[in-house]
Amino acid sequence: MESQLRDLRRELNLLAEKDSGLAVRGGVRDVFGEDSATEDQPTTPWTRAVASGVELLRDPRYNKGTAFTEVERDNHYLRGLLPPAYISQDLQFVCQLGVDYSNVLYLSNQQIKCSGYQFSFRVMEKRVLANIRSYEDPLQKYIAMMDLSERNERLFFKLLIDNVEELLPVVYTPTVGEACQKYGSIFRRPHGLYISLKERGKVLDVLKNWPEKNVQIIVVTDGERILGLGDLGLQGMGIPIGKLALYVALGGLRPSLCLPVSIDVGTNNQKLLDDPYYIGLRQKRTTGEEYDALIHEFMLAAKQEYGEKVLIQFEDFANHNAFKLLAKYGRTHLVFNDDIQGTAAVALAGLVASLPLTGGTLADHRFLFLGAGEAGTGIAEIIATEISRKANIPLEEARRKIWLVDSKGLVVKSRWDSLQHFKRDYAHEHEECKTLLSAVQALKPTVLIGTSGQGSTFTKDVIETISSFNEKPLIFALSNPTSQSECTADQAYTWCKGKCIFASGSPFGPVTVDGKTYYSGQANNAYIFPGMGLGCIIAGVIRIHDDMFLKAAEALASLVTKEHLDKGLVYPPFQNIRKISAHIGAAVAAKAYELGLATRLPRPDDLLACAESCQYSPVYRPYR
Repeated sequence: MESQLRDLRRELNLLAEKDSGLAVRGGVRDVFGEDSATEDQPTTPWTRAVASGVELLRDPRYNKGTAFTEVERDNHYLRGLLPPAYISQDLQFVCQLGVDYSNVLYLSNQQIKCSGYQFSFRVMEKRVLANIRSYEDPLQKYIAMMDLSERNERLFFKLLIDNVEELLPVVYTPTVGEACQKYGSIFRRPHGLYISLKERGKVLDVLKNWPEKNVQIIVVTDGERILGLGDLGLQGMGIPIGKLALYVALGGLRPSLCLPVSIDVGTNNQKLLDDPYYIGLRQKRTTGEEYDALIHEFMLAAKQEYGEKVLIQFEDFANHNAFKLLAKYGRTHLVFNDDIQGTAAVALAGLVASLPLTGGTLADHRFLFLGAGEAGTGIAEIIATEISRKANIPLEEARRKIWLVDSKGLVVKSRWDSLQHFKRDYAHEHEECKTLLSAVQALKPTVLIGTSGQGSTFTKDVIETISSFNEKPLIFALSNPTSQSECTADQAYTWCKGKCIFASGSPFGPVTVDGKTYYSGQANNAYIFPGMGLGCIIAGVIRIHDDMFLKAAEALASLVTKEHLDKGLVYPPFQNIRKISAHIGAAVAAKAYELGLATRLPRPDDLLACAESCQYSPVYRPYR
């Protein structure tokens, strides 16, 4: 039986690599060679010292629970600390999700007898999520997943990778929004680093407290503009934690390379300040020089501690800080802002992919945005840049095809003096329009994009109007979470009688109108940022150029097939996200080499194979 289990594990490892298209060969900065280990080349569960006993079981990175073999239990002082039964990772996977264990044993034995130890999870896919699905409340599902990550890191990521389409909305948008709102109430154990005003002058010391010394990517927020939910202060930490989980599961970065950070300068959310469970500083948000000084100290400390090539992703900063920080540190650090650049790239990819359905080029469209903040203007600028390059026209001329509506109405020249600087490039000559509907009626756009963070703003009148003069209008309702979406898929398809091409920031199910079923794409940043991080790491990038996001968008659009378009999908399915991330990573790395921004030399002959080989695999490794 022991030899059968060993052979089964070996076959499972090979199958996992084959099914996911990965060639696990050590990868980037694989210090201990764990991903190149086989049954004949076991690893040792290192932390700061050799882990053993209770400490090994309490370490989610190395804990395997009942999957420790008899030899491992002896070597690592686990005898008596575990129940006597041996249950492999794959059976743990099934048990964790609530499948009938006896049936799994029967099924696996049948597979062993009939097909040479092959074990297919696909046979059980309809049943394996029973335990997670047993929770009706999405927040409870989120808590259950986070609890698993604290107990067994590899099992958590294996679960997420193998069921990404179902679990992505649980660990990230839209559920993460509610998790951030209630973060103090559901707080169990700390994740990441919390840097507050109390740590001024000691930020480098705080970074040194983090146990991992080879950090290569940091996601940082100050919590002032979390999704469309506003100022959540320190409770915005749920966003960096969720983003980095996706860097690992979707992009293939190693968990040890990732560091979530929350910069706590207070909050202006009085409800949180009055909440006894709030875990952040109980003071109004600090601004001005004191704020800038803390951010600057963090940026300098991060580079000093982790080097020139540590990638820092700004996440959910308010508009007035987001643009300023990106401009300030874009020349001195490896940084990008996902709300400005990541959102822009994924939106552009959907627009480019939709061209076979609408006909023509991007330059033939007229774009109208509801929302003129960092997401809206970021998308507008990348569209204008793409039009300028493809149509060979000046950027200023390309911008004139794009119009913005903010809280005061259409952004026009007559409002110049009162406009924020990032809106002025899109202030064109036109009479004022106070509402979105009047702007749609006056401009007759072919593309309507929502980044307002205000739910139900694409009304029936708006959608019926844009459908009246377009054969196939593009409607992108991109605001998150679901409650803040400008409209639902059902509303869009119903009100336009199935004419539109629809995409959204939050996931929506299929919609049937007049007997025909329509599928909506999810314009989720998770398509872009994991691949961007992977590309930066495999190429050793030192600065990010806007052209790298253009390449990421083009790479994503190129993966949309005719079969997808026939269903109305302008994004490829998330079930292939690891391969998608590898393609995007390869495209980003190629552009970095072309621009002279890559330091990992010589350049690999096959960047796609390199990207795939560097992706993390959550399959258990045998221990000495």
